[in-house]
Amino acid sequence: MSDLRQRDALAASYDALAAEYGRRLAGELAHKPFDRALLDRFADRVRGLGPVVDVGCGPGQVAAYLHERGVDARGLDLSPAMVREARGRYPDVSFSVGDMTSLDEADGAWAAAVAFYSLIHLPRDEVGGALRELRRVLRAGGLLLVAFHVGDEVRHFDELWGVPVDLDFVLFTPGEMRGWLDEAGLTVEWLEERDPYPGVEAQTRRCYLLARAP
Repeated sequence: MSDLRQRDALAASYDALAAEYGRRLAGELAHKPFDRALLDRFADRVRGLGPVVDVGCGPGQVAAYLHERGVDARGLDLSPAMVREARGRYPDVSFSVGDMTSLDEADGAWAAAVAFYSLIHLPRDEVGGALRELRRVLRAGGLLLVAFHVGDEVRHFDELWGVPVDLDFVLFTPGEMRGWLDEAGLTVEWLEERDPYPGVEAQTRRCYLLARAP
């Protein structure tokens, strides 16, 4: 499948899922103390520095969480319906449609970025390019916080929550993600992992990395 067809299938799948996804997951952070603590630490680092963009924001819960903590947080998603869902839920936060692999932003435009479970829809051979694009729009010293599922497999779904979709979920090892960040010119400051919360989320191990642009 061509890159363009992959992007179209991804956007169409999340357009179809947007309402149900928002209903199920917009409040997920209330049940994830590790993630809240991590985002609090991140907010303390980036507050007052300029735009912080949640790339692949879905229904907007991460951007909204950061916004509530005084961060100039914004959201970006490939799915127009998901952006509408986010705007409806969090009208005080700015959300827009965009593609992380080809950002309509000037070099150095962002103070920081968050990619919570958004790189997981890219084939392995495209992750490095997406990280280089994120590096391009980060200013000197800008931070990138990445979260992903740990593993070495690709899980394909033709249906999710009763909705027909065409989605690949790619699991990455911490080592390969660290390598891609290094190749993109981003220095990893720390890496943390956790087990999944039972009954709250997909039962996969989670990894979080914070990287810094030079």
